[in-house]
Amino acid sequence: MCTVSPAHHPRCLLVLVSCLLLCTCARAQDARFSQLHATQLLSNPALTGVMNAGLRMTLNYQTHFMTLDDTEGFRSVAAAVEVRRPLGRQNVVGLAAQLQHDRAGSSDFIRSQGLVSGSYQQQIAPGHFISGGAQLGVGQRGYDLTKLWFSDQYFVNPVTRAAYLDRRLPSGEPFGGQGSQLYLDVNAGVAYFAGLGDRRGVYVGGAVYHLNGANISPLPGEEDLLLRRYVVHGGGELPLGKGYMSVLPAARVMVQGPSVSALLGGQLRYTERQWREVAMRFGSFLQWTRGRNEKIGLGAIVVLVGLEYDAFQLGLSYDLVVGALRQTTASRGGFELSIVYTTESRRKQRVRCPTF
Repeated sequence: MCTVSPAHHPRCLLVLVSCLLLCTCARAQDARFSQLHATQLLSNPALTGVMNAGLRMTLNYQTHFMTLDDTEGFRSVAAAVEVRRPLGRQNVVGLAAQLQHDRAGSSDFIRSQGLVSGSYQQQIAPGHFISGGAQLGVGQRGYDLTKLWFSDQYFVNPVTRAAYLDRRLPSGEPFGGQGSQLYLDVNAGVAYFAGLGDRRGVYVGGAVYHLNGANISPLPGEEDLLLRRYVVHGGGELPLGKGYMSVLPAARVMVQGPSVSALLGGQLRYTERQWREVAMRFGSFLQWTRGRNEKIGLGAIVVLVGLEYDAFQLGLSYDLVVGALRQTTASRGGFELSIVYTTESRRKQRVRCPTF
């Protein structure tokens, strides 16, 4: 099947192969965001409410592969709200709600999910905490096959050799129209974090997503079990000299079936600590990926800039493709935008979290 003009049939093959690769990745691996500091709930439920605030609201928007010929690329939107409340003198609980919607390709393949999560943060030593968290929600996957064409609708004139489509004919497939599937999703994780003083902190954790292995096939009567996603991540903050600059290294490794995605890099953060704090961030990450029947290799270079002003934090990043899709995409990946808003807790926070 393909959705490009028959007049460009040779180019259709290249686009088709690219789309199949992307759809394979879309099915086997969850959508991923590059800005780790702004998508904590998608990396580990144990990070729910791990913040130096009483309330946090986050909005993320991402595009990928928009330069592929005659395709609509990938679009991902996510939103979350978190609250943090003390439990006793030293321990803390976090509660959150997370929404995410992804749309890919000419068939309007969608992935949507809504999750609620909670965490319990137990102090094990002054300034050191162990956190456990869980998420529960529902997801949906679907498509619109009326926007595609199939081989039974494609013809070549034997005299002129001109190619043409006749969408009025049956597709020859045993399914058609629109399809969707609702499923239950269960995730869990653990994490350790510590605030070690001025511009010093560390965190590390692991999580497992899709514990229940839900059937996500949008085709009636078919079965496609959602593979578990295993995540290991870590990072922290270290001061650079005695001034106002610090470095925030971060790493995340995700494994889901045959797919592997590893993100490693860091940010430089500069602030002069005024009454209304203004901080700038600059960073870069390297992303290694492996798909089905592939060797792991460098897939993208992520460049990030950010601005913090009072209660708001803005982040803008760009993925520069350097892997197998470099020629098809002209090395152009996609943009990612994040907006984070936080408010201080009415109660004095005894727990100091690291800066993400």
